[in-house]
Amino acid sequence: MGFISADQAAKKWGITPQRVRQLCKQNRVEGMSQVGKMYLIPEDAVKPQDARIKSGKYIKNASAK
Repeated sequence: MGFISADQAAKKWGITPQRVRQLCKQNRVEGMSQVGKMYLIPEDAVKPQDARIKSGKYIKNASAK
């Protein structure tokens, strides 16, 4: 099994490298390992779901205008 870097995973998943590193830091990427400051992500790892959306729809706050 091969590994890819956070930058390569970011291109694959369509998100920023910083977001990939945040997901790794939160242990949300399955099979991830860290060597020094570099995260190694399995090639077949899937992008974790967005934990910010709980209900499946966005709630818009009317007082935020």
